[in-house]
Order: sequence, then structure tokens, then C-alpha cells
Amino acid sequence: MPTDEELRQIARKSAEEKVGFYIHFSVYIMVNLLLITIWYTSGGGFPWFIFPLLGWGAGVVAHYIGAFRGQVYVERLAEEEYRRLKGKD
Repeated sequence: MPTDEELRQIARKSAEEKVGFYIHFSVYIMVNLLLITIWYTSGGGFPWFIFPLLGWGAGVVAHYIGAFRGQVYVERLAEEEYRRLKGKD
């Protein structure tokens, strides 16, 4: 059973990861809005902004998974490994 201090450290790390995601997502939105504005004000044409939007968007999705779902996945894998080591599987 983790101590209170260990739980605080885990909670702080999780909060830092989530704040990091929020910052990343905000920058993604601002930069891509700027790119769309540049595309629109330069006469439109081929929507070239879609390439950085989709490419960087994949990184944002991966960051989201790591920040919000990663801990659950790590805990599940750790429990499976623990059971394997104890000889319960």
C-alpha cells in the first residue's frame, strides 16, 4: 500500500502530465488557427494547412493518451507482471 507521500508524488506527476497536455493542445489550436488564417488571407487555394494539422494532431492524440490513459495502462501491466512473477498466471 503506497504511503500518503507516495500518493502525493503520483498525483503531482499525473497533474503535471495533464497540464503539459493542456499547454500542448492550446499551442496546437493557436498555431493551426494561424496557419488557417494565413491560408485564407493568401487567397485560399489548396488547403495545405491540413498536413500540419493532421500530422501534429496525431502527436496531440498520443500526448492525450499518455497523459490521461497512460497511468491506467501502466498500472494494469504492472499488476500482470506482478502476478506473473508471483507465479499466479
